[in-house]
Amino acid sequence: MDPMEREALIARYAAGYDEVAKALEGFPASGMTAHPIAGKWSAHQIVHHLADSESTSAQRLRRLLADEHPMIQGYDQERWADALRYEQRDLGPALDAFRAARATTLQLFPGMTEADWTRPGWHTESGPYTAETWLAIYAAHAHGHADQIRRLKAALAK
Repeated sequence: MDPMEREALIARYAAGYDEVAKALEGFPASGMTAHPIAGKWSAHQIVHHLADSESTSAQRLRRLLADEHPMIQGYDQERWADALRYEQRDLGPALDAFRAARATTLQLFPGMTEADWTRPGWHTESGPYTAETWLAIYAAHAHGHADQIRRLKAALAK
């Protein structure tokens, strides 16, 4: 990954929280736990997933930077949604956690060296894993869920 591509991904990562917040604007409160698209999470579940996945991803990056050959553990996001009762919890703290995880992680990027971006780690589900791998995934993650929230809002409006 060249520095220009990395900077573009960092900018996309930085915009992720705002993208989700925009997607949630005007979302009907009564529809937050609705499942208008069969087999897909509700907006409420998506927000809780973002809080948990972003907190987890922040720790993953820190392990990649600080540990020698870290093992990055995968997890079952569907199991987390059920076991952690995403549908039953308040959204405010989840949005705060998502925002904070992104904000504190953004502080790491300016000090990272080329060696930091390519330090080897291993992901239990996808194999070789570096900070560059991490960035490519999480630069797109929130945007994908913002699009999912928009699709849910559109489905509710029909």
